[in-house]
Amino acid sequence: MQMKHFLKPLLGGSLLTLFLLLWVGITEAQILDVQQKGSYLVVIGDQNRQVSSMPIGSNDEFLGLSSTFFVVRKGSYLYTYDERSRQIASMSMGSSDRFRSAAGNYFNVQKGSFIYTYDRHCKHNHTRSAN
Repeated sequence: MQMKHFLKPLLGGSLLTLFLLLWVGITEAQILDVQQKGSYLVVIGDQNRQVSSMPIGSNDEFLGLSSTFFVVRKGSYLYTYDERSRQIASMSMGSSDRFRSAAGNYFNVQKGSFIYTYDRHCKHNHTRSAN
C-alpha cells in the first residue's frame, strides 16, 4: 500500500523525465576519434576506449566527425553514424559536391558556390555563399 503512495507522484512527468535523462546519458558517449584500420572504421570514445567498429568498403570514404556523429560517403550517398556505428540518416550527394566540415550536431557540404548546413539527421538547416 505504501509503495503505491510512493510511486504515485512519479507516475506523472517525473518518472518519464528521469527515464529519458538516464537513457540519453547512457547511450550518447562522446566520439573522440574515428580511425580507419584496414577495412574497418574504429570509433574511439570516452577514456580513449574503442566504442564500436564497422566495415568500410574500398570505394567508401570516411569524411569527418564531430563529438556526436561521423560521416561516410558511399558512392553518391552521404551517411551519418552515431558512436555505436548505427546509421542515423543518409542523403544523396552529387559527384561535384564537397564535404567541408562537421561540428556539434551539424555538417557542411559545398555545392557549387554555396555551402549547405545539415543536421546529423541530414535535414537542411542553412545556406550561405561560399565566397
